[in-house]
Amino acid sequence: MNITLPDGSIKKVEVGTTPMEIAMAISPGLARNVLSATVNDEVWDANRSIKKDSTLKLNTWQDKEGKMTFWHSSAHIMAEALEALYPGVKLGIGPAIENGFYYDVDLGDKTLSSEELPKIEKKMKELASQKMTFNRKDISKEQAIKYFRKKGDEYKLEILEELEDGNITFYSQGNFTDLCKGPHIPSSEKIKAIKLLNIAGAYWKGDENRKQLTRIYGVSFPKQKELNNYIDILEEAKKRDHRKIGKEMGLFTFSKKVGQGLPLWLPKGAILREKLENFLKKAQVKAGYLPVITPHIGNKNLYITSGHYEKYGEDSFQPIKTPHIDEEFLLKPMNCPHHCEIYKSKKYSYKDLPIRFAEFGTVYRYEQSGELHGLTRVRSFTQDDAHLFVRPDQVKDEFISVIDLVLFIFKALNFTNYKAQISLRDPKNKEKYIGSDENWEKAEKAIIEAAKEKKLETIIEYGEAAFYGPKLDFMVKDALQREWQLGTIQVDYSLPERFKLEYTGSDNKKHRPVMIHRAPFGSMERFVAVLIEHCAGNFPLWLAPDQFIILPISEKYHHYAEKVSKFLKKYDICGPIDYRAETTGRKIRDAEVSKSPYIIIVGEREETENNISVRKHGGKNLGNLSLEKFKNLIKKEINIINN
Repeated sequence: MNITLPDGSIKKVEVGTTPMEIAMAISPGLARNVLSATVNDEVWDANRSIKKDSTLKLNTWQDKEGKMTFWHSSAHIMAEALEALYPGVKLGIGPAIENGFYYDVDLGDKTLSSEELPKIEKKMKELASQKMTFNRKDISKEQAIKYFRKKGDEYKLEILEELEDGNITFYSQGNFTDLCKGPHIPSSEKIKAIKLLNIAGAYWKGDENRKQLTRIYGVSFPKQKELNNYIDILEEAKKRDHRKIGKEMGLFTFSKKVGQGLPLWLPKGAILREKLENFLKKAQVKAGYLPVITPHIGNKNLYITSGHYEKYGEDSFQPIKTPHIDEEFLLKPMNCPHHCEIYKSKKYSYKDLPIRFAEFGTVYRYEQSGELHGLTRVRSFTQDDAHLFVRPDQVKDEFISVIDLVLFIFKALNFTNYKAQISLRDPKNKEKYIGSDENWEKAEKAIIEAAKEKKLETIIEYGEAAFYGPKLDFMVKDALQREWQLGTIQVDYSLPERFKLEYTGSDNKKHRPVMIHRAPFGSMERFVAVLIEHCAGNFPLWLAPDQFIILPISEKYHHYAEKVSKFLKKYDICGPIDYRAETTGRKIRDAEVSKSPYIIIVGEREETENNISVRKHGGKNLGNLSLEKFKNLIKKEINIINN
């Protein structure tokens, strides 16, 4: 049989040859590093036999697929350790996640404390060192049920109810067997470093009405050095946590009385947000966008028409009733249907297109309380949303212009490490999506060609498309090399059909426009959170809520401080005055914590000479400057971005 490798070369091998055997034939060194294999776009165990002509990619620690296999296998090792240490423990699910793994377990009446994690770690290391192989076995549904009934694992039995006979596999290593699709690494000995990170509660199947299980998070690596580096990053991440910095800088807060997941923007945070919005609005005007404003609610039928109710109804807040029977409204989960109706309010010819509507529209989605996290996961968030209505021949050019806008924003905010993820439909599960195959193919082709033309580093992910169309997501790495999805562009042939949108073509006939959805920031809340952690709260001067803080050394110099402030305000350079009766040293320390870009100190000498003493955030002393010189310094730094 023929095996096609990623470089296009073909290897002829015997039927039943394993990926590991192929790796060994290429290079024993390569084989030592293989963790799994991608066979015909499906990730397999490296020791699983290939029975027909196939494409093959060998996955190592350098590949996402390799890491996920490694971490999933680590979850199985943790489950085995838990069964050894806590007899009678019942197991839920144990998947790999973006950075590590977890296992949901039911310990009965026992409450697991973080003090017990080192004990579990020790047991895991002991098990891993035994060089256990992970063995895959096809098993009938009847046999699987019998096994877990005898074991008393009710959660596995519930999972089995949803599985079809003939598609069930067990994986075993050492004294542990689990219901699992796989894949797994060849041997546990590859797991050299383990760290269990924390314990959380997790409702079974995410259902708040079901039992809350204990979720144990962990991470593992092939080398201790890599784990040490990861722990260093975690410590730095704690310092950069946007919730911590947001509180210190007075940017936002939450209130139980207002409700979970509903952020309250404080004055400084509101200024920051407003600056971000104005920055994008200015760029949008230049690019030909038209501002629109839509209500925060919409008739339920609007979202039935768009398809959002069918797809997102369960995640929406409950409908709002009115005194009229059968009249229901929803808190707006999306802006797109509203913009479709705005487009529909006027007649357009082919000469009018493209039409570009932009709105900072707040939307509402019901996220489970356990999923809420600072500003990154909320129930109310504002999208920097825009919808472009274009002719089919304009799709690629407009898509490219949106890419340019996103890249302009990334450059301004110093996001330099990114790649583009092209999210396509799952070809094996098309019922998840709306729209014709023809339109999907056209949309996917336009995105791929646009990304290629812009020479973007791209990855293709099947099954990650929006339900109405494919998309291009920008995956950005922050200062700690963590990856975030920021900025999305989507091509949509479906909503124009659903809303019967039209324009008159050059042939004087009616035609359907194509819709491009675009949000460079994505969610303002999430973007601000990522930005805070990326720059550790040290925003670029043009974006900082305050450009300075003035510290008079005593009450005697309050008047001069106000004079300085008044002068700078004339040039839109703003910042507070610290009137507190504290020592200058204490004021300086507090100003550093609040991330004030410039610290201005005024006292007798400064008042006499009509100048100011200036320190930059971080401790650099700029000495005594005239007000005019300081103003010019600030304006020059700000104008770098504004011009």
